[in-house]
Amino acid sequence: MKVGVVGAGVMGTGVAQCFAEGGHTVVVVDPDPRALTGAPRRIRDGLRLRALLGVRSAGDRSAGDRPEEILPRIVWTDRLGELADAEFIVECALERLAVKEQVFRELDRVCPSATSLASCTSAVPIGRLGAFTGRPDRVIGTHFMNPAPIKNTVEVIRSAATSDETVSATIDLLAGIGKKAIVVADAPGFVSNRVLMATINQAVAVIHDGIADAAAVDEIFEKCVGHAMGPLRTADLIGLDTVLDSLVVLRDCTGNTMYEPCPLLVELVRNGRLGRKSGRGFHDYRTPAQADKPGDALTT
Repeated sequence: MKVGVVGAGVMGTGVAQCFAEGGHTVVVVDPDPRALTGAPRRIRDGLRLRALLGVRSAGDRSAGDRPEEILPRIVWTDRLGELADAEFIVECALERLAVKEQVFRELDRVCPSATSLASCTSAVPIGRLGAFTGRPDRVIGTHFMNPAPIKNTVEVIRSAATSDETVSATIDLLAGIGKKAIVVADAPGFVSNRVLMATINQAVAVIHDGIADAAAVDEIFEKCVGHAMGPLRTADLIGLDTVLDSLVVLRDCTGNTMYEPCPLLVELVRNGRLGRKSGRGFHDYRTPAQADKPGDALTT
């Protein structure tokens, strides 16, 4: 099957890797030449990470899973029209409604009516995205978690308009690349981010209010509550810019002030401290040679 991915950022390349490892031909579209240039490196990094963790590719391994075997299955382009013959497309664009509206309207224009349009959105209701198309029955949410190649489960969201056929075909497609689908109903943030983003925002507020530093907050969740990763390390992994955008979507869609972004989060994003992808977020991921102060972490 030919699968399309819109967006060559962290999530887009991760999703592309999943489908390529599953034996599919993948076309990744991004208008930003810098994203396209850096994308193959992110695929190589993703394959290296999976190998270091000892996680086997869950898809069709008959063609091999080394970079020189995976990368040729992926086509990189800045033209959305290259997706005209894709059978299934996953949108991984910025978490901003206006951007996603433009993408879905254009995909609806370019692609045949039989093409299913999925979104990896963190928070935007799938029904709203489907309303931008003439095929709301074929619009579905596939919320891959980061890092997508390592996670074996996908939160699948069906709107009131999504057809049973689309849900069934999506579950089967995900199963073919080794992913289990958990299907939930449509709502802002669905299950995962309706809960997670509120938790992250409150964890940031704890630092902002001087109650504890980032290390202490995460250690409490990891050692006392038993979470594999604390909320602030999780935020750093997701990307603080994505967390901020998701909170804005949740605030605007629900009207709940619980999702009003903490000023400290806004400040960090403004200053380019975006988490792992920038080297610093609530924690410091730089090597000693890169850091001004090795091991520096946010404490205030």
